[in-house]
Amino acid sequence: MNALDRFVLTEDLPEHGLSAGDLGTIVMVHHPEDDYTGPEGYTAECTDLTGETRAVADLRPERSEEVL
Repeated sequence: MNALDRFVLTEDLPEHGLSAGDLGTIVMVHHPEDDYTGPEGYTAECTDLTGETRAVADLRPERSEEVL
């Protein structure tokens, strides 16, 4: 996935108050080869239906699926 892609969570993230099926947007993509020392993944924002931010979280790729 790329920055600004929409996704659906594939598992619960109770530490962020999020559940499988919640929708979000990729804010930043983390690539280990780009001088990033952490694991590959994304920083993502999940909002409610009114557009208010519910959570900003770092996600591993296997925790989300792109929405086409």
